[in-house]
Amino acid sequence: MTLAAPAVIDVNRVLGPLPHDDVPSRDESGLVKELERLRIDSACVVHSHAVYGDPRDGNARLARTADERLRPVPVLVPGPLGTGDWTGGGAPLVRLCPDVHGWAVTGPGALGLTAALSRAGVTVLLDWDAVSATDVDLLAGSRPRLRIVLTGTGYRSLHELTELLDTHEQLHVDTSTLAGHRQVEWFAERHGAHRVLFGTGAPVTDDAGPRHLLDTLDLPDEDTALIAGGNALRLLGGTA
Repeated sequence: MTLAAPAVIDVNRVLGPLPHDDVPSRDESGLVKELERLRIDSACVVHSHAVYGDPRDGNARLARTADERLRPVPVLVPGPLGTGDWTGGGAPLVRLCPDVHGWAVTGPGALGLTAALSRAGVTVLLDWDAVSATDVDLLAGSRPRLRIVLTGTGYRSLHELTELLDTHEQLHVDTSTLAGHRQVEWFAERHGAHRVLFGTGAPVTDDAGPRHLLDTLDLPDEDTALIAGGNALRLLGGTA
């Protein structure tokens, strides 16, 4: 009997135009075509206007997304100049960009926001280059139930990242920049496949590489299925 292919869910994708590049995913139809080309069943998407411009504007644009394969991921900013009180909004995944929007992930406003996210069971996308390892340690230590997916990690972060994952069980990584030889296998074998999620970071980073890597992982089928989409479904509480 032939087993069905596991659901493939990209947890780290950008919809909308980029400031200095013309990309197919500048609009919804273009992004969907890219997903179909790479056999990706669905994607968790932030809007580029929310990342590189006004998060309120980008989040509003994202709310108008019609294709059910695109899962909206709002960008949140704490404090009086931020995106306002977070009330849940039905979003199981959000993105924090403290480096771009100029706030401290361990500041008073941020700690209030992350406390609310933790209570609501929301998962947070946080780019490794947006924070320091000390910031991650303080955030994860003060919010031990907050599920955090660190994106944009790689070889140069292995020492700090391994120590953090050994210490904080709710930290996860995505595959967007784990391009070294057997890096994904290493993370899965050391920390558990349940802590690795398929993500491309596209179109800022390459999508074809992580997608090909997913097809060639040297892991048990059940671990590959978790990385491909099973972990995303568990964290997001939905279907492919």
